[in-house]
Amino acid sequence: MSLLSPRKSWLGLLLGSAAFFSAATVQAAEPVLQTEQSDVVTLKPYSPHTILVEDAVYTHNKDGRVDVVDADRGVLLGMVQAAYNPNMVLSPDASHFYVGETTWERGNRGARNDLLAEYDSQTLKLTADEKLPSRALVTPKRNDMAISADGARVYVYQMSPANAVQVVDTKEHKVTHTVEIPGCALAYAWGNAGFSSLCGDGTLSNVSVEADGKASVTHSAAFFEPDKDGIFEQSPSVAKDGSTYFISYSGKVYPTTLSANSVVQPAWSLQEGAGLKPGSDATAPFEVTWRPGGWQMSALHKDTHELYVLMHRGTFWTHKDSGTEVWVYNTDTHKRIRRMPLKVASTMVGVTQDASPLMFTADEDGNFFISDARTGKLLRTMKGLGTSLIFTVAPGEG
Repeated sequence: MSLLSPRKSWLGLLLGSAAFFSAATVQAAEPVLQTEQSDVVTLKPYSPHTILVEDAVYTHNKDGRVDVVDADRGVLLGMVQAAYNPNMVLSPDASHFYVGETTWERGNRGARNDLLAEYDSQTLKLTADEKLPSRALVTPKRNDMAISADGARVYVYQMSPANAVQVVDTKEHKVTHTVEIPGCALAYAWGNAGFSSLCGDGTLSNVSVEADGKASVTHSAAFFEPDKDGIFEQSPSVAKDGSTYFISYSGKVYPTTLSANSVVQPAWSLQEGAGLKPGSDATAPFEVTWRPGGWQMSALHKDTHELYVLMHRGTFWTHKDSGTEVWVYNTDTHKRIRRMPLKVASTMVGVTQDASPLMFTADEDGNFFISDARTGKLLRTMKGLGTSLIFTVAPGEG
């Protein structure tokens, strides 16, 4: 029997350990992953519950976007960029949508480009990119831009060098008219060749785009007092028949049929329709009552004649406050038919136009809530869908 020296014993131990760790290292080697491959997905034709959601991203406005959402599953299907206080409209057949946006050649400076981008709704490919003379850089509201009932024209509101609306031919992709509307603002489409604007003297400016290329303008009688009880610019409107419900800060509703000779019916009160006394106007600004408010504070379900309004308790100048409840009215009887408290106060309300409608609300943190519009029951939540969710557009609204 031979004896090994201590030095040789330690050497053998080290060699054995090295062999062990070497084998372990080989066995634990990272697997070779398959290289990622890109592909292109085409979305299905839009269902009544495939909606567009505008996110203005107020914390960094040039990164605004339009989201395409499957509201039945609460899934984000895709998005397109919508730079700096964007506007959007969906074509009547939901095959295309249009985004009004503004960019600068060097990011935050340089030559300014006001654009009307057209996207294919299923591929999200850019199909046209029209340069506009101008567009209004204001807080995004639905009626900063509008689309005709047949989708042949898009109306873009501008403020430079003066208040005007540009009429864009969606087939030829060009501006055919720039109609000045002094003292008036926004565009509420009616029919295939007309729009109206709200004016600072309490009237409506009605513009008919004639077949011979001319545009004629008429004015309604004054129907509201802007310095006492202003109108929400976001009031719901339907291009097909011109039906519009102008809602005032105090809670008055002015049923209107827009046309070359717009007809405004006598106003009714949201509060009276709910069994309360009418809300006060600016002559009694500190009276606390239930009032409409929010970024997109109302929506209309056309077939059932139901008007959805975000309501909160507050004084007269709280018209931008989030709604804590949604009150639903029958526009024929002027009565509240449903009252739906919200678990989270909302800056906006939207509804789909089908027989089983969904209702959409959102909070200031960008969470998106999908509810049953008939009961108010919360069905699903899309956490962190965006940053500044302003409004929704669903197929068939126009």
